[in-house]
Amino acid sequence: MRVLSLGAGVQSSTLLLMAREGELDVDAAIFADTGWEPAWVYEHLARLEDHAAAAGIPVYRVGTGTLRQDALDNKTMSWQPLYSVGPTGALEQLKRQCTRNYKIRPIRRKVLELNGGTKPQVEQLIGISLDEWQRVRDSDVQYIRNVYPLIDRRMTRADCVAWLQQHGYPIPRKSACIGCPLRTNREWREIRADPESWRDAVDFDERIRRVRSRTRLQEVFVHRDGVPLIQVDLRSEQDRGQLEMFDEECEGVCGV
Repeated sequence: MRVLSLGAGVQSSTLLLMAREGELDVDAAIFADTGWEPAWVYEHLARLEDHAAAAGIPVYRVGTGTLRQDALDNKTMSWQPLYSVGPTGALEQLKRQCTRNYKIRPIRRKVLELNGGTKPQVEQLIGISLDEWQRVRDSDVQYIRNVYPLIDRRMTRADCVAWLQQHGYPIPRKSACIGCPLRTNREWREIRADPESWRDAVDFDERIRRVRSRTRLQEVFVHRDGVPLIQVDLRSEQDRGQLEMFDEECEGVCGV
């Protein structure tokens, strides 16, 4: 069985649509829903589901509660890589639990279900492209073998964009939680351009600071500047005279 880990970003969308066009073998796709994606992600996902259905490829939405509410309830499983100013004044990043608990584990549960509860090895297709080769990882469970069709085809993200354009498909925006601390300033500007998502992110930033301050000596923030989101200078790095030094992603299940 060949199962696509569908993040609904550019790369994984390309893989699903390649299967739609008969260029790739995919038996099923699984989207792990944190319950906290921007509206445009769910709109794009619905279109992908229609395309996949036309090719007889089932797309499953799986999840483990709503990450936003679980984080505000201070559940350990939902802890994000938030930023905190340490005692020396240096910026620290907290340990990340959210990817494994809200993305990886729900997908694996579905893989087992699709296999009838047994553990014959499944090929899990992951949308990491050639320009992100350093993110390639072997699976840490025996019943899943990670495969990277875009790398096998020597395709970069730009190649994926070109493929989508050539086949008349829209270019999806990045898929990630509204309040994900791994967002770049460019991605935060996209959130700010959507008033509902921006209000959500600012509200969460204020509330999670109060929640986590009860269990930590330092305050926490969703933005890597270590200040309230509403106060952050979101101009581009070029406009600020800086280089963008952060490019961490979530193991091929967020963003791609």
